Amino acid sequence: MKKFIISVLGKDRPGIIAAVTRVLFENEFNIEDVSQTILQSQFSGIFIVTGPDATDPGRLCGALQAGTSAMQMHYHVREMDPAPFTWTACACESFVITTRGPDRKGLVAQITAVLARHNVNVTQLEAVFRGGSEPGKNMMIYEVDIPLDIDLQQLRADLKEKGAELQLEVNIQHKNIFEAMNRV
Repeated sequence: MKKFIISVLGKDRPGIIAAVTRVLFENEFNIEDVSQTILQSQFSGIFIVTGPDATDPGRLCGALQAGTSAMQMHYHVREMDPAPFTWTACACESFVITTRGPDRKGLVAQITAVLARHNVNVTQLEAVFRGGSEPGKNMMIYEVDIPLDIDLQQLRADLKEKGAELQLEVNIQHKNIFEAMNRV
């Protein structure tokens, strides 16, 4: 069996996942992982699937386009390296970093640059910018893995310094604490 990664983009509407997964099922693919979200009015999904060895990425892309043509979705299909996944997870703890403040270009780039300098891996990012300079309507939520050997106080200080420079309120909490405090 070959493994493929499929990205799906297009205007959101009911039935996209049903249509995509129907085509995959009809073509003998098994879904291993999927991540999907809606950004403003746009659907975005990533599927990792396994399927027949004779599968060509271009043909799979064509089958998806044909099977969902009424939805006018855009697809990209790429075969994944068959070598086993060798990245070893670091000895890390999960944290949540939130920022709030006025919107401007480069916020994500500058915050993630601080994280990269500290070898922090961003595992999930949600950025919602709705209010121009109204800080309460502009928020970024970073789920991150922080290596245990990182100086957490220095990371906090660097994030706070960058936040002040960008007029952002920056908070960092262990993921377990964040989830406990933000349960609905």
